Amino acid sequence: MDSAIYTPKFRCFDPSNTNTISTSKTHFSSYTSNSVVRSPIASSMDPPIDYKPKISNGDAGYFLEDVPHLTDYIPDLPTYSNPLQDNPAYSVVKQYFVNTDDTVAQKIVVHSNSPRGRHFRRAGPRQRVYFESDEVHACIVTCGGLCPGLNTVIREIVCGLYHMYGVNKVLGIEGGYRGFYARNTVPLTPKVVNDIHKRGGTILGTSRGGHDTSKIVDSIQDRGINQVYIIGGDGTQKGASVIYEEIKRRGLKVAVAGVPKTIDNDIPVIDRSFGFDTAVEEAQRAINAAHVEAESFENGIGIVKLMGRYSGFIAMYATLASRDVDCCLIPESPFYLEGPGGLYEFIERRLKESGHMVIVVAEGAGQELLAESMRSMDQQDASGNKLLQDIGHWISQKIREHFTRGKKMAITLKYIDPTYMIRAIPSNASDNVYCTLLAQSAVHGAMAGYTGFTVGPVNGRHAYIPFQCVIETQNKVVITDRMWARLLSSTNQPSFLCSKEVQEAKREEVPATSLLDGQNGSSQGGKDGISVRSPDP
Repeated sequence: MDSAIYTPKFRCFDPSNTNTISTSKTHFSSYTSNSVVRSPIASSMDPPIDYKPKISNGDAGYFLEDVPHLTDYIPDLPTYSNPLQDNPAYSVVKQYFVNTDDTVAQKIVVHSNSPRGRHFRRAGPRQRVYFESDEVHACIVTCGGLCPGLNTVIREIVCGLYHMYGVNKVLGIEGGYRGFYARNTVPLTPKVVNDIHKRGGTILGTSRGGHDTSKIVDSIQDRGINQVYIIGGDGTQKGASVIYEEIKRRGLKVAVAGVPKTIDNDIPVIDRSFGFDTAVEEAQRAINAAHVEAESFENGIGIVKLMGRYSGFIAMYATLASRDVDCCLIPESPFYLEGPGGLYEFIERRLKESGHMVIVVAEGAGQELLAESMRSMDQQDASGNKLLQDIGHWISQKIREHFTRGKKMAITLKYIDPTYMIRAIPSNASDNVYCTLLAQSAVHGAMAGYTGFTVGPVNGRHAYIPFQCVIETQNKVVITDRMWARLLSSTNQPSFLCSKEVQEAKREEVPATSLLDGQNGSSQGGKDGISVRSPDP
């Protein structure tokens, strides 16, 4: 079985596609597609994935892209009163439960004549639940790379199930997806997970790949598990989507909930991913060290490599927060070394002006420059990610060679790679609170019978989002937006783009529309090009 997780490029509902859905103004008319696609992750013996997006239309261009529910394929399920109404901790809450009609708008900056656009179902506890506390047998699995906050999410799912819903059967699946069929399980209780948020990593262990849909669902079925909480990045969420489809095909009463995890902050739709704040904060220590080294030597250069395989958010935000960085290189912004306006020329000028400089480079930056020597260009890791060459070592060597050649200038260059130090630390206070909200939203959703969804804040309000909406694309820095302009203004570095390239980028990234994206929509052409919510003066 191929261990790399891959699913087809599902497309979320596109209101501009008139062939997809009727333009009828009927209030909350339901819509489903009949498209059937087979995932290459599944073997030839596995069933095709039948993705039917749930769309409800409303007035003024409103539409809800809803998440699946157990009653979609298991009719007449009994419901029960939510135990939260008898929970002393919630006795002071004015409104226990989320209104069934509450939705969250994806786009909040609009014109006076704009359609209301796409909405998602608001997260939170419902008045009626589809599981009795005694019947719930939940499991939690962590997959992919490490990220600050993993243990906090595990802790809060366990404590949320126990303390809010009275669930006392929760299993931890060890070692990622393959743990379902190849490893032992760990009983999880509030006592077991009490202090784990103070540690980095994940107490359950993790791995890349190992996804065998049939074996995983067989294990879920054999163990009597009826709630599955899957914590991981886009590759993991793709795997979760396939698991949900197989569970639906078998007609099992099993809720599948995802908690999106990526330190790179490259998951679309949601405002930010957990661990990102911690990563930006911890990156300051490496940047400060590079700055101290650089300014202590004549013509000192400090280079710091940060995470960011395809998206440069950590490098961008760490640069803006530091104010000591002279140049930031990210995957979204191509750069060149030689010639007028190139990186070498800028380094020479900055050293003459300041006597030192600090460069921050994201791990995915400049890969096209390494293409000729990149033997691993077409190779992938077990999660299906392209194997990248080390841009940090490569650019450090190139800079040394440039200044050694012709004895242009004597430099002292120090290179710092804090990548795995950052990944392994516990989450900070901000991420701890955020992880709690994500975990509790996932628990509320599963208990309410929703399935095949991931959770996250959209414009500050937590929502349930179909898997396909977070796996079809990646969130990236938009270099023609104001946030990148703020960075260029802070560092005074060149954009490395000619005017023609800027115009082409604008045409590609910011299509004409009467509906403007909110700050969470950088991958859809948002005006700020950011996923982290922040004031925009």
